[in-house]
Amino acid sequence: MPSLWKRITFSVASVLCVGSVVLLVVALSTERWVTGRILCKTGAEIVNASHPELEQFIGDIYYGLFQGGKTKKCGLGKRRSKIYIFPKLVRTLNGGLHMMVILFLLVAMGFAFVSLSFCIYNARKVPYQSIKGHKGLYLWNFIAALFGALALLCFLAAVRHHSLTERVANHREHLFVLVVLDDSLDWSFWLGVGSVATHFAVCGVVAMSRIKLPKPEIKKPEEPTISSLDLLY
Repeated sequence: MPSLWKRITFSVASVLCVGSVVLLVVALSTERWVTGRILCKTGAEIVNASHPELEQFIGDIYYGLFQGGKTKKCGLGKRRSKIYIFPKLVRTLNGGLHMMVILFLLVAMGFAFVSLSFCIYNARKVPYQSIKGHKGLYLWNFIAALFGALALLCFLAAVRHHSLTERVANHREHLFVLVVLDDSLDWSFWLGVGSVATHFAVCGVVAMSRIKLPKPEIKKPEEPTISSLDLLY
């Protein structure tokens, strides 16, 4: 049976692993990986809009790994539309890179579950194999963090080097050309970063479990000494 300190640290590590899985699930299912502003270039050119009038042609866009939305202003008021990455839009993007992002996040989630199972095992039993102990936990968390980081880097490459926002904004636009004025990474992306950081925190907690706390010394009661005079009485 592990000591109390080990049970506490591995329990904390288990909670962190659950937190990492939750962060990845929320990141995958939400639509705020990127937000930005889009200008309806065609509408602005038709009316020859000057700088103050350009505000009437600036809308916004947001999207995640599966869907998103945009609001365009092309002189006819606000027009909102939903964006679905699958099954058609992904064909106009760098589909391989986009699928790698999703695949890497799913692999990271899988290894987070593996790490969780090992944390629970170490909190209940003393492992007899090193791969089931600290070394195994370091390995699984490192792999989970690695795949999570690779997913984030692939997404960054798609946004910065493959004009992902511009392609998403102009999908199914036949009359108007939309120009991306600015885009930025939003909270769904940073949840993925938080998941990667969580695995390093797990490694830190696992390392703390190897600290041997001093055991409290229990003083034994002094045995009464019986002298020869006591025996006479």
